[in-house]
Amino acid sequence: MTLEDLGWNAAFAAEFAPYRAAGWQPARLIRDNKITYGALLADGEELEVTMSGKVYHEAGTDAELPAVGDWVALELGGPAGETMIRARLTRQTCLSRKMSGRSTEEQVIAANVGAVVVVTDAGPDFSLRRMERYFAIIGKSRARAVVLVNKADLFPEEQNRAAAEAIRALQPSADVHITSAEKGTSLKVLRQYLRRGVSMTLVGSSGVGKSSVMNHLLGEEYQWTDKVNATTGKGRHSTTARELIVLPGGGILIDNPGIREVHMWTDETTLRERFADIEELAGQCKFHDCKHGTDAGCAIRAAMAGGTLSAARFAGFLKLEDEIEELQLSRKKRQMTGDRHIRRSQQNKARKYAERRDQEHDHEPPRRRG
Repeated sequence: MTLEDLGWNAAFAAEFAPYRAAGWQPARLIRDNKITYGALLADGEELEVTMSGKVYHEAGTDAELPAVGDWVALELGGPAGETMIRARLTRQTCLSRKMSGRSTEEQVIAANVGAVVVVTDAGPDFSLRRMERYFAIIGKSRARAVVLVNKADLFPEEQNRAAAEAIRALQPSADVHITSAEKGTSLKVLRQYLRRGVSMTLVGSSGVGKSSVMNHLLGEEYQWTDKVNATTGKGRHSTTARELIVLPGGGILIDNPGIREVHMWTDETTLRERFADIEELAGQCKFHDCKHGTDAGCAIRAAMAGGTLSAARFAGFLKLEDEIEELQLSRKKRQMTGDRHIRRSQQNKARKYAERRDQEHDHEPPRRRG
């Protein structure tokens, strides 16, 4: 195994040059153990490593901390005998979502991946609105979008084909394939994305067959899977932790836990690129500030009435737009709160310094007159 097998390239090498001069070693993170990380070296050796305090304190958010897929600089056997992460290299791609719940924090799903494979099916999991969300965050990541309409053996051929065609119409740049991990049919299409040094991550709801896809590519039962529930069409197994796996035939996979909710982590520009058709229609409205409700001459409303624009797609666009606006507002409020804390801290330090200076002045012995 070499660094290139793990995804190393000229850009990473150039950035790493000063760290190499310090005697540190490059490694790629393959597992996040919460307190420690699993790191893979060029010779294939796996080490348990710890993040240094400097890396932790210099990270402005949790998303800037090392994550699975990141390249890092390691000091082997540091002062306390531990192998420490001394720096994280700049990510070339980064798939993120907003953390679930009320948090406004970014959650990194996978770093430095060339392709993001969304695994779904034509049955209970099929949702174009969810696919819109996946395409939005994949677009932000700068990775290639690939979709598997999986478990084809469980649904009629017409249903599988209709689902694939609907996804292609939604995102023409995405590669969409109908597959069956259970029968092993068509999964060979993934091999075209898994070249030496190229990383791919699997995402999707729990039970859509991601682990079965993983097993097929690995050629062994790497992930335990269970029988499919006859009612829901879903398996009971789901991956519980992110992990990077180097495939025997070349290429790299990052497995992920099932994603129940695809919370947005993107920006207005990326969103509008995903919905260019709606943007084009909005430009045709009679009034530039058209609210697309009861305003006269609304091109979007006319398109929905004429059947050229799905009302569900437009509703999904509005919902995503609202989420992004809410996320940006929450982040702005949080930034303002953080700025206030910094100013108060600086004011307190200045006041304490002034008080200490005054006390020292009061205790100075009187100077003798010459």
